[in-house]
Amino acid sequence: MTYDFAIVGAGIVGLATAREILRARPLSSIVVLEKEAAVARHQTGHNSGVIHAGIYYAPGSLKARFCREGAAATKAFCVEQGIKFENCGKLLVATNERERIAMEALFERAKQNGIAAERIDRAGLTRLEPNVTGLAALLVPATGIVDYKLVSAAFAKIVTAGGAEIALGSKVAAIREDAHAVEISTAERSFRARSLIVCGGLQSDRLAKMAGLQINHRIVPFRGEFYTLPKSRAGLIKHLIYPIPDPKLPFVGIHLTRTIDGRLIVGPNAVLGFAREGYEKFSFRPKDVLDYLAFPGFWRVIGMHFAAGVEEMRNSLWKQAYLAQCRKYCPDLSLADLEPGVAGIRAQAVLRDGTLVHDFLFAETARMLHVCNAPSPAATSAIPIARMIAEKVLSRFEAV
Repeated sequence: MTYDFAIVGAGIVGLATAREILRARPLSSIVVLEKEAAVARHQTGHNSGVIHAGIYYAPGSLKARFCREGAAATKAFCVEQGIKFENCGKLLVATNERERIAMEALFERAKQNGIAAERIDRAGLTRLEPNVTGLAALLVPATGIVDYKLVSAAFAKIVTAGGAEIALGSKVAAIREDAHAVEISTAERSFRARSLIVCGGLQSDRLAKMAGLQINHRIVPFRGEFYTLPKSRAGLIKHLIYPIPDPKLPFVGIHLTRTIDGRLIVGPNAVLGFAREGYEKFSFRPKDVLDYLAFPGFWRVIGMHFAAGVEEMRNSLWKQAYLAQCRKYCPDLSLADLEPGVAGIRAQAVLRDGTLVHDFLFAETARMLHVCNAPSPAATSAIPIARMIAEKVLSRFEAV
């Protein structure tokens, strides 16, 4: 059998893409290949569950538009499917004058992006969050929380009901394209499809190279480590509490996050990972490390962000330093509050010249589209990202 479409990767973007193709072309034959035993096992299933409003992103950019559209689409989908979510809002807290000035810039960016935001002074912050301290804050009411594993499971149920096949435990070993189709081989069997879409996340560069594509980037894994607060501290905050991000760095900083299942987590930091899929602390996979050590762009990134990298590593190894980041805006926290939590791995695409890729990055042939980078926050933006991917593929489907 030759499928119309094969999709590699059953994370939230891959599953949302299958759904969008079926919405546009209901009789399509689709197979989704996933190497794990369940969907949403990696980046989708290892994040904080925040539905982001999109305040950080450059006005007019695809990231800003997709985040805003994605937040609305995610909430609408949850209502339709009966998935629990909450609009709890987010407070970005300025703890010094430099951060207060940066907060004003974020406020202007929010207005340009069409996102409702409200300046809060010190007294107002105390009224809203008695356990949080700062000079001022920016309230973003549209920010929410959800369990993206449940969203992904709902996508999976919809696409299988629509006739798609999800082949779990199918690790891709080879990809070969000819004039008529693409053959995707696993240890157990081979699949043929007229078009292939690869949403490989942490393995996206390897899958592109496996398919014979010339790429100018590598995936460098960054671990985001969370702590969980005790149940007795679950009522510590009402909103999500974020620091004012440093615009020179690609990560937003350690924050306090309520989860939809009633927990309170703190994090993540951003430390260089030594395994692309190593969620346990001190996970190490030589192949993954050698991959980025041999890539010139990695060393350029290290040179540009050396001081920040050392600080993040110190925070990872020394719990007191991690706590100090949290106590800037929540001084009531103690070491005893930081209980072991989960970790996530961010697939950071890095170009050969050391540029950190913050936008979409695709690699294409006549019959393949590889999503080499889906910008953070991809989970929030999954539906409009999937719609764009589906439109790109369907526009040329009949032609090939």
